[in-house]
Amino acid sequence: MARLKGGAWFVAVKPNAGSIISQMADSSPKRDGPRQKVSALELASRQRDISISAFFLKNRHLLGFDTPAKALVTAVKEAVDNAIDACEDAGILPEIEVRITRRGHVYTVAVRDNGPGIVEPQIGRIFGKLLYGSKFHKLSQSRGQQGMGIAAAGMYGQLTTGKPMHILSRVEGEELATSLYVAIDTEKNRPDVHRKKHVEWDHLHGTMVEIVLEGHLQRGRHSVETYLRQTAIANPHVTIRYQGPEKDVHEYPRSIQDLPLPTKEIKPHPHGIELGRLIQMLHATRSRTLMQFLVKDFSSVGSKTAAKIIDAAGRRLSARSYPKHVAHSQAVALHRAMETTKMPAPRGDCIVPIGEPQLLKGLKAEVAADFYTVTTRPAAIHRGNPFQVEVAIAYGYPNASRPDAATVTEPEARAADLLGARDEPAVLLRFANRVPLLYQQSSCAIAKAAIRTNWRSYGLRQPKGALPHGPMAILVHVASVWVPYTSEAKEAIEPSPEITREIVLGLQHCGRELAQYLARKSRERRESQHRAYIETYLPHIGGALQDILLLSDKERDKTVAQLDTVLRDTRRKQGGEP
Repeated sequence: MARLKGGAWFVAVKPNAGSIISQMADSSPKRDGPRQKVSALELASRQRDISISAFFLKNRHLLGFDTPAKALVTAVKEAVDNAIDACEDAGILPEIEVRITRRGHVYTVAVRDNGPGIVEPQIGRIFGKLLYGSKFHKLSQSRGQQGMGIAAAGMYGQLTTGKPMHILSRVEGEELATSLYVAIDTEKNRPDVHRKKHVEWDHLHGTMVEIVLEGHLQRGRHSVETYLRQTAIANPHVTIRYQGPEKDVHEYPRSIQDLPLPTKEIKPHPHGIELGRLIQMLHATRSRTLMQFLVKDFSSVGSKTAAKIIDAAGRRLSARSYPKHVAHSQAVALHRAMETTKMPAPRGDCIVPIGEPQLLKGLKAEVAADFYTVTTRPAAIHRGNPFQVEVAIAYGYPNASRPDAATVTEPEARAADLLGARDEPAVLLRFANRVPLLYQQSSCAIAKAAIRTNWRSYGLRQPKGALPHGPMAILVHVASVWVPYTSEAKEAIEPSPEITREIVLGLQHCGRELAQYLARKSRERRESQHRAYIETYLPHIGGALQDILLLSDKERDKTVAQLDTVLRDTRRKQGGEP
């Protein structure tokens, strides 16, 4: 052992320590010699293309498949989102059935819809190829954006169990449904379709996808049931039926009978567009003049607005300039002019918010509260893309106390558990394009905006850097043609200044409505207490008057009634009673 002696270190070695040191030396890894020099040609020969499927296979956490519990919820989410989108695109009121079965730690997720079905040649590419879809290049609101969600779920199942996805689809008018199994060739990012056949199916049209994967079914706010409940809130036109591994069935019937309005594709708006994107558009446009480019390739730009932009840009640019020949310095000046020129807001038909009446119905169907308020903000712009924020608040238990699970029915308890306890933080429900966001709450723009809002000014208790406390559910929905998620897993929204500001304004509006409600309830409680005091002592006053004035019992009751009427009129004049 080492010891300090006279300011210097000495090592005392036991007699048998040499064998131990030699054993340690023998167990250390041996090298063949010094590192050998490698030529640039040999290094270049080692470079290989990377398939997008192979990349996400190794980095599946980027798509939300990092834990078994999260992977199960994500697989259900991707299948349900695709099913609702397909039904809405075809103009069909969605009816979704979710069924989960279990064998050990292996789960089978089956999601069926009543949509239009999928034509046979497209089935393999939709379910067996990443980054394949119809919505990546469209500037219109949709749940899916990247074309990889359902394929990634199948790839995770293939990785953990070795089994491909089973797809069953029938197009309306066809006698038989198409049944096939789809795997992903991860080296080439292409589908591997096999065991294809045509079978009878008792549904006239629709699609069913079945994924076998390793997972873990958990309860609580990160569960499959919570995701489906929140989906029902934001999509009140959807009917969902869920059957879990224990054969327990949960129904989420639709509360409205109308589909959301269809969205229309738009061009990007000049405000908020990045310089690099503008340069790409200049090089890719088919317009022959700069004037045509500004009018045809952007929304909210007419000939007069385009002329103002060109005049403000200067730099030898004119309405007849050829877009592909615009130099970098000219593009910088054009970009600056586009940012500073006043122009109309983008069209609102590219995004369809849930709507205040519809959101209120969906919230009341799944959250039992004493007070509700909803607001929809006007459309705003982020990176040249329009977006819209909706905020709703549910507050207070209907019977002034939290329902007891032992005395209420299961639907009643389920409708109240999203409010939380009086001494706990409020429940925050986050949505993007009608899709619930269950994970990464702390890094989301919605959570940051809710914490930044001063809830104390609205009569609530709020610890520093936290959500307000109380029996309350705060719902925020962001609808956009392109939601700026923080990752490919689509679990949180980027906290940009434009989006955060709109969310805060919506929260403040609902907070003022809540403050008025709380003030009214407090006033009613005080008046109720005063009335209780008066009603308690009023008979004694009548009895005392009877003794003083020698009134009969009938006259005493009449006097008490007159006193009660006078007190009621006084409170009514003071605004204490309606």
